[in-house]
Amino acid sequence: MIRFDLTGKTAIVTGGGQGLGRATVGRLYAAGANVVVNYFEDAQGANRVRAEETVAQFDGGRAVIAAADVRDREAVARMVEAAIGRFGALDILVNNAGIIRDRTVKKMSPDEWQDVIDTNLTGVFHACQAVVERLADGGRIVNLASIAAAIGFFGQGNYAAAKAGVAALTRVLSRELANRRITVNAVAPGVVLTEMGKTIPEEVQAEMLKSIPLGRFGQPNEIADVVLFLCSDLASYVTGQTIHVNGGWWG
Repeated sequence: MIRFDLTGKTAIVTGGGQGLGRATVGRLYAAGANVVVNYFEDAQGANRVRAEETVAQFDGGRAVIAAADVRDREAVARMVEAAIGRFGALDILVNNAGIIRDRTVKKMSPDEWQDVIDTNLTGVFHACQAVVERLADGGRIVNLASIAAAIGFFGQGNYAAAKAGVAALTRVLSRELANRRITVNAVAPGVVLTEMGKTIPEEVQAEMLKSIPLGRFGQPNEIADVVLFLCSDLASYVTGQTIHVNGGWWG
């Protein structure tokens, strides 16, 4: 029987307290990995609560929370060092943290553009840069891209641009880190009804469903399963790829 075995490996999952991040944490943990659940410290403390709830699902001390704003380069570097200090090494980085600020290009404010770019693209750069010298040889980086970068959904100029940048950064890093057998890939989900996905108006969801051959939206675990594969030894010859997981919608 072939099984995913990440025993002894340590992973950081940014934005790991909810949605696709939480599902990914669950899959990596179930495969035996130590998992650092990153979250952004908001004023209300809601993100910390979500991260704590995620970790509370598991026993054994192999999952811990870590606050760091991915827009803050130094904070991300401190998180990486803390993870290594706690578990002894770092093997996997999953860049999942992201936000949306939808608006047409005509109406989009500079802040709405910059907030999404800073979190969804620059945040990925910060995390990747922080682990480049600290990731174990043969390690894994998996970045969350999006079908939005390929289709270009109405009102998502900032989000689509950021995710296209993530795919490009993934290809470059795969070449730069290949000599250490570190693979770098991206997963581009279609619409998944996480907290973010549920903000899509119902009438828009109905139109989207018409374009999906499988006739349904994805589930968080269906995306997390692909992330798990890319983090495993079974994907040792897969690098520089953006894998679309969208029910046949595009690709």
